[in-house]
Amino acid sequence: MTALARPTNGRMIGGVCAALARRFGTSATTMRVIFLLSCLLPGPQFLLYIAMWILLPSENKTRTAW
Repeated sequence: MTALARPTNGRMIGGVCAALARRFGTSATTMRVIFLLSCLLPGPQFLLYIAMWILLPSENKTRTAW
């Protein structure tokens, strides 16, 4: 598995679904559909997305740190 960082390419809004898809080895479209379906269930999914958007580093920031 790769490090969890928001990619600079392939992101739609914040890159959170693309980062999770890359981490778990699925397509970004699949992860986006799963997220949209999970929003139909009660819970803080949207708040978790915003928190991950803030907390996950961008991929270009991760590369320059090494």
